Amino acid sequence: MEEKNYSRVNELFRQRVQRFGDTVLRVAFNRLRNYADAEDVAQEVFLALYQCGKDFESDEHLKAWLIRTTINKCVDLRRSFWFLRTEPLNESITYTLDETDRSVLSEIRKLSPAYRDVIYLYYYEGYSIGEIASITGVSVNTASSRLKRARKKLGMILEGVDLECAETTLKEPLTK
Repeated sequence: MEEKNYSRVNELFRQRVQRFGDTVLRVAFNRLRNYADAEDVAQEVFLALYQCGKDFESDEHLKAWLIRTTINKCVDLRRSFWFLRTEPLNESITYTLDETDRSVLSEIRKLSPAYRDVIYLYYYEGYSIGEIASITGVSVNTASSRLKRARKKLGMILEGVDLECAETTLKEPLTK
């Protein structure tokens, strides 16, 4: 009897990894800009999922938990002793995206993490402002403001506006 339960838990976990693995990896890569580190974070996130044994209300609740956990693990990695004292290798990642998507994602990476997160979650994952606020742990007004500012800054980047000159006209820096 116990073996059947163990088998069912493993099968459910395998299905969750298959369904949400790409999302977790993309969120981590968007945050860290390094594929190897993103893979490590994705493994840590799914290990945390396996160990927590939490029941989720729905797949959307699970997805939100995974994204929030991924963001937290990325922050933890960036603050770690090892990360602060190592130099990343320059790596070339090839995407299965078309040239337009590649260039837009490249420009999105120039934004600060807070702005990258809201743009990514809104446009690539399809979350509403309220859901983004919940996932990122900020108020709805803050999430909305960040999305508005991120759109404006991304537009400026895509139009080729000099970021240093643009910073003098904006209240806060374009990148952090």
